[in-house]
Amino acid sequence: MEPALNAPPRMRHLDEGPAVLVVNTRSRSGREAFESARELLAAHGIPLLAAHALTRPRRLRAVVGEAIASGARRVLVGGGDGTISCAAQALMGRDVTLGVVPLGTGNDFARSLGIPDTLEAACGVIAGGYTARVDVGLVNGRPFLNAASLGLTTAIAKRLTRELKQRAGKLAYPVAAAVEMHTLQPFHVRIQADARTLEVDALQLVVGNGRYHGAGNMVAPDATLDDRQLHVYAVTAPSAADGGERTGLGHLHDVATLARVALGMRSGGHLEHASVVHLHTARLVVETRPPMEVNADGENVGMTPVRFEVAPGALRVYAPRPLEGATPSPARWRAPGR
Repeated sequence: MEPALNAPPRMRHLDEGPAVLVVNTRSRSGREAFESARELLAAHGIPLLAAHALTRPRRLRAVVGEAIASGARRVLVGGGDGTISCAAQALMGRDVTLGVVPLGTGNDFARSLGIPDTLEAACGVIAGGYTARVDVGLVNGRPFLNAASLGLTTAIAKRLTRELKQRAGKLAYPVAAAVEMHTLQPFHVRIQADARTLEVDALQLVVGNGRYHGAGNMVAPDATLDDRQLHVYAVTAPSAADGGERTGLGHLHDVATLARVALGMRSGGHLEHASVVHLHTARLVVETRPPMEVNADGENVGMTPVRFEVAPGALRVYAPRPLEGATPSPARWRAPGR
């Protein structure tokens, strides 16, 4: 993992209140990590009010709510991006700190924060006691942490079953993408952002809150979790005939365009491609023709049209200590006890 913040954990620990551990054992490495996480947290001097190994992820929000009601001031969540995002929805605006233990396939929220993807390092970040206030994206009022998308990315997310993630691990994303390329179709999108209106025929549209999506692909290299902005990019197609399917040479051109754009996604260079349009804004409205499914942090959240906005600093989360002399961005830091 190449973190947004290359910062070691803090060396001393301050108790900031009762902690509860919640691990989704159906995440890629959750079952094996549960006992190890408990042992590592105990070794760091973090006593747990309770520890939950969830075999039914749908119970997550209820369990987090019960933890808060029981007096927990720290909710430590192990799982993939979908698990972390679900927990964050219950923690937004509360005087409770989220601890991230990345155990999934993508781990993009942890990557945007600079949290390493090893269990030992993630528990060390929690023990360090540094916290950051981060923004949360909203799609029609529903929170998301990383990104919402339409088009190819949404189709890939639908294909990313638990079985595929368990079998293919980090190769699950490229495997799903290769399959979806065969049925790829452009769509017409209209974006209203502030006083601007943009209309294009697109293969993919991504609205990012954090820096990463899709297991390490960049939304934008300058995106941060506290910039109070959504970063938007669309991969455009030359044309999309209304109601018609794109086949033959047109389809091959679209696939080739996506392949070239994908080469730059790890570094953010995709934004320089001639077929990519991008912008950043605090709010926008997206309409499409035909109506399209919208995916946010791996979950289907409805159909277009949709409204996006930012909830600034709505979530407090443990994050690595900044390097000596480093600028605190991309998250506003609070040292333990302050």
